[in-house]
Amino acid sequence: MSWYFLHACDLQPGSHRSFRCNPRYVENGQTAYRQLQQMSDADLLLVGGDLTRDGSIHDFELEEAKGHLDALPYPYYAIPGNMDSGNKWAPGPGGTGRDDPALMMESSQLDNFSRYFGEMPWSLVHKDVRFSGFYAAVAGSGFPHEERMWDWLENVLPSLPPTVHHVMTMHYMLFFDQPDEPTWDLTRAEEYHKWYFTIDEPHRARIFDAFKKANVEIVLSGHIHVRRPEQVVDGIRFYRAAGIAMPQMPDAWPNADSRLGFYRFDVDEDGIRDTFIPLEHESSAAGSYGLGGHPPADTRDYTIALEKPPEQFLTGKRWRGGGASSNGSE
Repeated sequence: MSWYFLHACDLQPGSHRSFRCNPRYVENGQTAYRQLQQMSDADLLLVGGDLTRDGSIHDFELEEAKGHLDALPYPYYAIPGNMDSGNKWAPGPGGTGRDDPALMMESSQLDNFSRYFGEMPWSLVHKDVRFSGFYAAVAGSGFPHEERMWDWLENVLPSLPPTVHHVMTMHYMLFFDQPDEPTWDLTRAEEYHKWYFTIDEPHRARIFDAFKKANVEIVLSGHIHVRRPEQVVDGIRFYRAAGIAMPQMPDAWPNADSRLGFYRFDVDEDGIRDTFIPLEHESSAAGSYGLGGHPPADTRDYTIALEKPPEQFLTGKRWRGGGASSNGSE
């Protein structure tokens, strides 16, 4: 008997209560949730991070995302993205002028995401398919979350009962082109985005080895907001998923697809087959306010919000994390 599950990531709708908002992103998020709601016979949804645009500092965005997901007619399992809990560890500023160390995740941000969406990493079995999810960006952070991640990857997962299939969900891409590529140099402008979207060595090789030992068959990632069809490496099927809010890097690969949408995976006795589901309508709404990228605290003017934000944001009391550039990738 066949059944199917869904995967969506990089929704990033934002909020009219924030200091910045793009109506196009909000409308695209609404379209995606409407389509997901209509697929009521799905068994489950994997949410691959960036549920929010500013969830790393706005609890109300995490609350809104949870409300949308809780309303779906099937269970969902989520991991954070960098917009939800901060960026990966950075050794210094990037070559694009961005102060990447100021954008790194904080332990409290990771814990805050778990308050809404459960502990990480996680793994569960549904109809003889194991689904697992973790936030690889903690590699190199030195946080307790990193120690838990390595123990989970290298000790827990390989010891779990075997299943017919194993599907892994992560936000950052493990690699850009091939697992044996070098760690990209964030100080070089021409390499910055490949560094920004991937996991550095030696963590990448360690994670890849753990995938093999845990019999991972499919790896789903997002973050880059552009779809790359299945790439098979050492028997593992890697998928880079499309975004929902907006596309990025349409020329990342020769076969890149910048359409917005999400994945459907059908499971039967012959295996797991993927189908890309594009958004029924990509918004053309005009106008926005605030800044893109990762703007610093002193540029966040909440008095320009279309809807009155919580008082603590107007007074600046709830700022967590920061940044130094309004340019670059989400």
